[in-house]
Amino acid sequence: MVQTINAITPLADARAILADSFDLKFSKAVERETEAIFARVRDKIPEIEWPFYAPLIFQINRLKKEKDAVILAHNYQVPQIYHGVADVVGDSLQLAVEATRVTQSTIVQCGVHFMAETSKMLNPEKTVLIPDSRAGCSLSESITAEDVMAMRARYPGVPVVTYVNTSAAVKAVTDVCCTSSNALDIVNRVEGDTVMMIPDQYLASNTAKKTHKKIITWAGACEVHETFTAQDIAELRHAYPSAKIIAHPECPPEVIDAVDFAGSTAAMIDWVKTTRPARVVMVTECSMSDNVASETTGVDFLRGCNICPHMKRINLENVLWSLHTGTEEVTIPDHIIGPARQAVKRMIEMSRKKD
Repeated sequence: MVQTINAITPLADARAILADSFDLKFSKAVERETEAIFARVRDKIPEIEWPFYAPLIFQINRLKKEKDAVILAHNYQVPQIYHGVADVVGDSLQLAVEATRVTQSTIVQCGVHFMAETSKMLNPEKTVLIPDSRAGCSLSESITAEDVMAMRARYPGVPVVTYVNTSAAVKAVTDVCCTSSNALDIVNRVEGDTVMMIPDQYLASNTAKKTHKKIITWAGACEVHETFTAQDIAELRHAYPSAKIIAHPECPPEVIDAVDFAGSTAAMIDWVKTTRPARVVMVTECSMSDNVASETTGVDFLRGCNICPHMKRINLENVLWSLHTGTEEVTIPDHIIGPARQAVKRMIEMSRKKD
């Protein structure tokens, strides 16, 4: 089976072209230009690996200026992307908001495909690239627009609040989107005492505990977070009795009930930086813990995480390839992009409103 650098190009061919187009040697000049970045990530990236990463980081940071490009990266990206080449980092809500403020003509989305679609629908006139379009999401793939329409027929008049971890086609048949940061607020703001909240059953269940509204959901789940159990938390408590344990609301409710704090990726980061526990376990994606650790002194970060295989499809090589070749470009059909954009914009507007 031929390895590919993205969904369409053989890895060997791409590496040959990159080697011919860029100086990817670890020179003294590259070492000087990237030494500040390495200082931030040296606890997470072995020094022996840095000579491979540094030239790619150097060339990406040079090329994105030449191409008038901005790199948006999710918190789950590896440290060499998050700290090395990203211009904007954050969770789904933060990236959606920042995408509306982008001035560059090209956006490179270091995240999964639905995030790139969101950037495109908010910036239809710009070029949006994803380094590997195979970077999917179990939540996004758990539901289709046809499924949503069937639910609408079953529950006529009930508003549909859809997690941003969905395709543009699903967003297009949605009333308003939400993220884990603003799910409760959005649910409480939509009209009526019953809400369809899809597709993450656990985010919906955890939100239902905090609202008086009845929530109808879908049997979707994040493959990173759904595998955590209350027994896992008990074992972490036993192994690290002095540590604080925090988790993402995509985890099952029994996990959320057992931890010290639960919140979106942005809320988890803020909690750690504000509370500054001596020791902490972040029950979420592993790279997020690494990235927060690189930004936080005086806190001992302990392992209790899972890896998202989709996020890990994005790497420095295919980011450079994407910038160099203009692939893979994200497009959305005209009949979908308009209504999908409105659902995301409603979310952003409702998130900004004050009671």
